[in-house]
Amino acid sequence: MPAENLRWDTLQALKNSPKANIRFDPYWSQRGEVSSRQTATHFFLHIYMLQALSDEARDEDPETDSEVSSPTSLPAISLLSPKAMETAGHILKFEAEQREKAKMALKLRQEMQEKLVAAVASSESEQLKRFEEFMELKQRQEYQKPLAKDASLMSIGRQEKLKEEQRYRMKILNLRLREAEQQRHREAELERQRRTEGRERLRNLNAIQEEILQLNQLLDPSTQTKTELPLASLNSLSTRGNQLCSQVSEVVRKTAEGEFPSVEDMTVAERALHEMRALIRLMQEEVAKSQEKKKKEQEQEEERRKQVELQAQQEAQKKAAQSNSAEESTLKWYKELQLSAAQCAQSFEQLNSPKDAQTKKLKLELQKAASIPVSQISSNSGSQLQEIFDKIDKLLSGRPVVSGGKSVSTSQHPQGLDFVSYKLAEKFVKQGEEEVASHHEAAFPIAVVASGVWELHPRVGDFILAHLHKKCPYAVPHYPPMKEGTQVEEYQRILGYRVDDSGVEGQDSFLKRMSGMIRLYAAIIQLRWPYGSKQGAAPHGLNNGWRWLAQMLNMEPLADITATLLFDFLEVCGNALMKQYQGQFWKLILLLKDEYFPRIEAVTSTGQMGSVIRLKQFLETSLQSRQISPPKGQLNAMFWRS
Repeated sequence: MPAENLRWDTLQALKNSPKANIRFDPYWSQRGEVSSRQTATHFFLHIYMLQALSDEARDEDPETDSEVSSPTSLPAISLLSPKAMETAGHILKFEAEQREKAKMALKLRQEMQEKLVAAVASSESEQLKRFEEFMELKQRQEYQKPLAKDASLMSIGRQEKLKEEQRYRMKILNLRLREAEQQRHREAELERQRRTEGRERLRNLNAIQEEILQLNQLLDPSTQTKTELPLASLNSLSTRGNQLCSQVSEVVRKTAEGEFPSVEDMTVAERALHEMRALIRLMQEEVAKSQEKKKKEQEQEEERRKQVELQAQQEAQKKAAQSNSAEESTLKWYKELQLSAAQCAQSFEQLNSPKDAQTKKLKLELQKAASIPVSQISSNSGSQLQEIFDKIDKLLSGRPVVSGGKSVSTSQHPQGLDFVSYKLAEKFVKQGEEEVASHHEAAFPIAVVASGVWELHPRVGDFILAHLHKKCPYAVPHYPPMKEGTQVEEYQRILGYRVDDSGVEGQDSFLKRMSGMIRLYAAIIQLRWPYGSKQGAAPHGLNNGWRWLAQMLNMEPLADITATLLFDFLEVCGNALMKQYQGQFWKLILLLKDEYFPRIEAVTSTGQMGSVIRLKQFLETSLQSRQISPPKGQLNAMFWRS
């Protein structure tokens, strides 16, 4: 084993050599330490190659161990095996790569060093320049100190002058700026005003166009069919109206492009509007003339119709007057009542035409004292009727009463009692004419107070009948005939119609008033004041109702009025008459239905059938049930019945 021993000796020698003390440094290539590393590499490479050669030789020939250990065999290392050559190649390649990396690192370090040196040099150069500039400044300041003292006053003057000039220029500049700003405001205000006026003109133009278009529709012949104007006249007006609409539309078309109408445009539009209005006025005048002509023709036709109706009414009145010949007693009674009322009115003529202020004042106070309590009677004042009745009774008895906060008495004037009695009766009838006509239930409270006053003061009752017969002659019953020479208006006033400057009242209003007064009369004849002390029959009892109904059936019926009054009378007083006369009453009702009602239908025209139908239904229902119900409102006054 000589070769093995030699190997270990060699390794031991290498270990003890100085190269064996070298430490491995992974950054040796970055520091450029190449030569020593290359030497060590070559040394280890040489050792490795010797070892590889020794192993290879021993494998091939064990007998050559002795020859390898000989120094004369060393030149044979030039013949290496492939494995050794590959290893050597890797080592050389690694060395080349390390050298390249070292070169690149060295180059980068050199560039960084150069940049650092350049930056330091630039900074030092700038500092040197600043220092030189500072030194030059110091020198100038030292040089200029003497000059500054001498020129300070001149400098201050110049500065003041410059300041003054600057202030003047600033003042001028401010004035110019202010003027420019004011000018801008004026222009803006003018523009705003122009746009405002333009918008206002545009609104007016739209309003003009709208009015013209609306007025033009009035000129359209298709919408004027009822004006009865000549077609040629309408066509002429319509053609001119269309031309005016076209003129305004042309002006409006300009504004569609975003422009405001000018003053000239508005003048054209306003002129067109004025002409259009003139056309409308012309058309209206022609229409008014046509209507006036038509109205006159209608009035003439109405007058002819009234004359025909009046003649028919006069004929009926003549027949009615002839049929009333057997009731002379009723007419006598009617005339006596009217005469008594007229004499009473004449007796207090002195109060109606007072010569002094005190009498005039007394008249007004007495009239208030008589009329106000009656006005306070209504369908809802049952609990106050006693107080109202007592006040009226005191006034008629000559005792003082308080009215309007003042005390008044009929004894203060000789004609005071006549005046109060007349006015009180007139007020009762007026309540029937107005209040009862509108509210049928009010007939009973008014009637019960009137009956109580009538019982204690019979003269007031006579005046109530007189006023009632004068305003409603059908309450007698009486159909006043038309005398020779009597004017139509005067005769209608006698029949109960209201006649004034505007003409005769309508038939509906007339029938409503007559109905109210007949209902009040029908309530009076069946009621008696419940708190009176007198015994016996009522002052104007049911016998007067039976007489009125019987005499109505003996008279020729009048169109509209007869059917209305019979229905109102029977609806209010029918229940009381049924209980009082029983079988006789039903005979009278049957006579009314079978014989008298056909006569009513014969004189009634088609437009007057409302009251006839109501009466017919009332009669049929009553005869079928053999019963007439108490009227509405009387159930609340059962204690008033006599």
